[in-house]
Amino acid sequence: MNFAEGEVLLFDKPYRWTSFDLVKKIRHMVKVKYNYSKLKVGHAGTLDPLASGLLIICTGKATKQINTYQDQEKEYVAGLLLGKTTPSFDLETVYDSEYPTEHITREMIDATLKSFLGESDQIPPIFSAKFFEGKRAYEYARKGEEIELKASRISISEIELLEFNVPNILIRVKCSKGTYIRSLVRDIGIHLNSGACMVSLRRTAIGGYTINNALSIEEFENKLALL
Repeated sequence: MNFAEGEVLLFDKPYRWTSFDLVKKIRHMVKVKYNYSKLKVGHAGTLDPLASGLLIICTGKATKQINTYQDQEKEYVAGLLLGKTTPSFDLETVYDSEYPTEHITREMIDATLKSFLGESDQIPPIFSAKFFEGKRAYEYARKGEEIELKASRISISEIELLEFNVPNILIRVKCSKGTYIRSLVRDIGIHLNSGACMVSLRRTAIGGYTINNALSIEEFENKLALL
């Protein structure tokens, strides 16, 4: 492998790690192994710390291709808790409201999910890295300041129910760049005349790249030792 010339690496980002944590770790490991003074390393598409799964990391000259991977369709598996909401739409913040779930059936969920197929305008979470007047939206959110983010045009090509055990359900989503699964979860809760927050998220594919071919940190470390 020639990391300076350029490599495209598939990793399974650990839960609670930021995407930059993983980039920093890989850069350090490769620099130590090859005694590089400098090495360009970047990732193609941020994953939140509370999410795990596929992260494409590019090194050297391959970092010029990052936008190519970022623009590709993504696939996620998300766990939803129905009947409860949080300000961040996930478990980064505490529950703020409760709603009934007794009326929710599998048929209702199937119909609701189908209604999200195709293009739509989605409002990003305020607990996000979206820029608003020169600052990240989460900087306002964590101070309790209210802001209004503009809706973004997104597209969902596939969405299905994988597990049904109300108040918990599991869904698979295939969507365009810029789609916030947390916002989708919020909208699903509203459509069900209830509420919902995301309790787990795993990215399983980016374009033709899948999590099945991704390495853990430990696997990469072992592979590096053999080079």
